[in-house]
Amino acid sequence: MTICALATAPGGAIGIIRVSGPQTLEILSRVFTKDLSEAQPNTIHYGHIKSATELIDEVLVSIFRAPHSYTGEDSAEISCHGSRYILNKVLALLIANGCRQAGPGEFTQRAYLNGKMDLSQAEAVADLIASTNQATHQIAMSQLRGHFSSKLAQLREQLLKLTSLLELELDFSDHEDLEFADRSEFMTLAKEIDNRVTHLAKSFEAGQALKQGIPVAIVGKTNVGKSTLLNRLLKDDRAIVSDVHGTTRDTIEDTIDIKGITFRFIDTAGIRQTQDEVEQIGITRTYAAIEKARIVLWLIDAQPTSEEIKEIQEHCNSKSLIIIQNKIDKTEEVQISHLSPLTSHLLKISAKKSIGIEELEQAIYEAADIPTLTENDIIVTNARHYDALVRAHDSIQRVIDGLQIQLSGDLLSEDLRQALDTLAEITGGQITPNEVLGNIFKNFCVGK
Repeated sequence: MTICALATAPGGAIGIIRVSGPQTLEILSRVFTKDLSEAQPNTIHYGHIKSATELIDEVLVSIFRAPHSYTGEDSAEISCHGSRYILNKVLALLIANGCRQAGPGEFTQRAYLNGKMDLSQAEAVADLIASTNQATHQIAMSQLRGHFSSKLAQLREQLLKLTSLLELELDFSDHEDLEFADRSEFMTLAKEIDNRVTHLAKSFEAGQALKQGIPVAIVGKTNVGKSTLLNRLLKDDRAIVSDVHGTTRDTIEDTIDIKGITFRFIDTAGIRQTQDEVEQIGITRTYAAIEKARIVLWLIDAQPTSEEIKEIQEHCNSKSLIIIQNKIDKTEEVQISHLSPLTSHLLKISAKKSIGIEELEQAIYEAADIPTLTENDIIVTNARHYDALVRAHDSIQRVIDGLQIQLSGDLLSEDLRQALDTLAEITGGQITPNEVLGNIFKNFCVGK
């Protein structure tokens, strides 16, 4: 079936409609002022889209022949004027002449089914469209170019070699003295493969942080300048600023980009003893925000008490903690020696007067501890991939355990096969159920 869909948002100067399928050129020839049935591949044709009663628009039609197209099928892109009326008229005309409206991600799904890309590369298309910063763009481009697929192919090749040697032994099981796979080398290679799989799985935490934004909680007592700092970092009056204590009673979130990394800042309710029930709910949410944060900014404007230090220490034990003295333009200097259990460095700023903000942004970026990415780096950002890697690790670990207790080759072979099949799920090397494919592509744009 030949499909069509709008590939650009309506309302711009230009709108592009994509068509793909076996009848692409035949259908276009019915609605275009030129016969395109013999059109050469990779050519652009000027003319008009027309119905039986009217000319609809002056357009350019780009022709791509199978298999050298995005989908691997005969396909075309019609560049129209961006009027919503015109685009709808062209789509309706195509459908009336034999096209079907494409579903979400159907063009990319056809590219996968026709062998133009594997499943992990197809998912990278959606990640590329959704990328919001340099890091997520770089990760998506790396995956789209096949770096992740190549790494998985290497792992599967090593696993397949081990599996083949074991199964060869089973074929000659009558000869007990034959051993095709040296067990010590087998163990070394199994551990090496497991380390690589585990390393990929562990990158998922960093990948999720990069994809969703690294959470940063701004905490401190009331009226210390947390909301002012948030507004200064965001360069916008996002939070209400007031001299009245307890103004912020709920968490306020927004994101900024620092050196290509998205950080999700959370302004929290001031921590203090209060009888106000609503404010107390806000303070409870402050502790919840600290729990979820990867980085905590503790804002102070005076020497903290030992009780305050102890409380921060309890709640931020496993976090990257940055201690900041605010209002340095009008408060006394805080003594670093009193904070030694928590830090050896104290940032000094004035959020109101924008003093020290650049140094703070640099400290936040360093606290994220995100490695410098190159185009060949592989960071797992997809939960489906992470789940498959974890299951592959479990299978390989059973192989390692089995080798240690000298388990029979047929049982080891079964666990190796499971690891192979699980890794194949990521790229689609296994036959993937339609339900899984539908779930993967349902979140794509319709024109992609």
